Amino acid sequence: MNALKAPVLMLLVSAALALTGCGKQEEARVEKAVDQAAAEAKAKAEAAAKAAEAAAREAEALALATEAYVYAYPLVTMEMTRRVMTNVASPEGTRAPMGQFVRMREYPSAKFRDVTAPNADTLYTTAWIDVSKEPWILSLPDMKGRYFLFPMLDGWTNVFQVPGKRTTGTKAQKYAITGPGWSGTLPEGVTEYKSPTGMVWILGRIYSTGTPQDYKEVHALQDQVSAVPLSAYGKPYQPEPGKVDPAIDMKTAVREQVDALSGADYFRLFAELLKTNPPAAEDAPMVAKLAKIGIVPGQDFDAAKLEPAVAKGIAAAPKPAQEVIMGWLKAGIAAGDFKLENGWAYSTKVGTYGTHYVQRALITAIGLGANRPQDAIYPTSTGPDLLKKYDGSKKYVMRFEKGQLPPVDGFWSLTMYDAGYFFVDNPLNRYTLSQRNKLKANADGSVDLYIQHESPGKDRESNWLPAPKDEFILMMRLYWPKETAPSILDGTWKPPAVKPVS
Repeated sequence: MNALKAPVLMLLVSAALALTGCGKQEEARVEKAVDQAAAEAKAKAEAAAKAAEAAAREAEALALATEAYVYAYPLVTMEMTRRVMTNVASPEGTRAPMGQFVRMREYPSAKFRDVTAPNADTLYTTAWIDVSKEPWILSLPDMKGRYFLFPMLDGWTNVFQVPGKRTTGTKAQKYAITGPGWSGTLPEGVTEYKSPTGMVWILGRIYSTGTPQDYKEVHALQDQVSAVPLSAYGKPYQPEPGKVDPAIDMKTAVREQVDALSGADYFRLFAELLKTNPPAAEDAPMVAKLAKIGIVPGQDFDAAKLEPAVAKGIAAAPKPAQEVIMGWLKAGIAAGDFKLENGWAYSTKVGTYGTHYVQRALITAIGLGANRPQDAIYPTSTGPDLLKKYDGSKKYVMRFEKGQLPPVDGFWSLTMYDAGYFFVDNPLNRYTLSQRNKLKANADGSVDLYIQHESPGKDRESNWLPAPKDEFILMMRLYWPKETAPSILDGTWKPPAVKPVS
């Protein structure tokens, strides 16, 4: 028995030792699995934290880029407009090469489709110039008492100077338009106007009654308007022909071209423009925000060099920014930046904007080239009230009570547009009513304007503004509005309602 017990005991000991070894191996495997699970959990937590951080960074970048897009919108739009309006070899229609004048010789007809909301009150005399390299000398002739204004817009759409009958009188005038940082000596008898930017749009307007004789007189004045570089002043000067760039889209509306730019392309162009069109001193807080998304004045912008989260935020910015801009018309009424009176919407906060960037962007989008309110106010109405549109199948009357015609020191007009903001073809070839029309007054001294498709009758045709058969839009122009009551500037005069005739 003892001989048998020894081997059995040995087997039991061996088994026990084997079981002990297996337990330690299992314990090691369990410990390894726990460590691996912990590592994976830690990695997931870190990845989640990084994703959350990236999402927060992207959201922050999107918010900054949206704000920056609104800020940049006027400068980018001005550049795109300049490209289209100067992409010709020589002056033609509404276009002319850089440094050369467009001289509109007559009012547009109902066939005109180049620019929305054209006017039939003033003949445009306009030019784009670049003062980043040297000043330009603008010479204006003696206007002989005629109403005119030559607002100068910088690259941000601010009217930085506006020579004209209201501000400088109608005698012959000469101005040197100098760019940022320029210093030097100017010819005698030349007044310096400092432009905050290298890009300048001279948007001249000269009043004309539209008769053949008056056109002839205005044409003679237009031909005497000139602009030359300082280096050519006082010498024979022949501008070089313009260079046509076939890559520039000459058919698509500028706003659509701007809206179609990707975020990266939009800000790349913006950064390039900042080199010669610097931000204003008051823009310092915005400039600090721009730096957070890689935009630094004077430097190139490359979205590919940004961290991915920031690049994503920039890529996503255009659409929400465009919604902010176009949504400001309604929000601006609530904020008091736009007024809505008797169905007429207008603003007295135009032409100069300070740091009100969204107001500036909206005016750029819907009324590029707007004057200072002291020079012109443009009340616009799409219907008797916000819920109704004007309909050419109905008849309307706009009544000015005695002594309540638009109070202006320049002139006023009421223009008819179709739903696309173009002139309406009609038997009288009449697109406006204004003080130059021989308007008939009622017995009590009031004046009724008849707004309808069919003639109101021969005895009333002097006061008739022909409408299309379908929807239409009305726009008033008050040039040089009076600054003392009654005045549209302080709200003591309001445009009267256009009421349907029952």
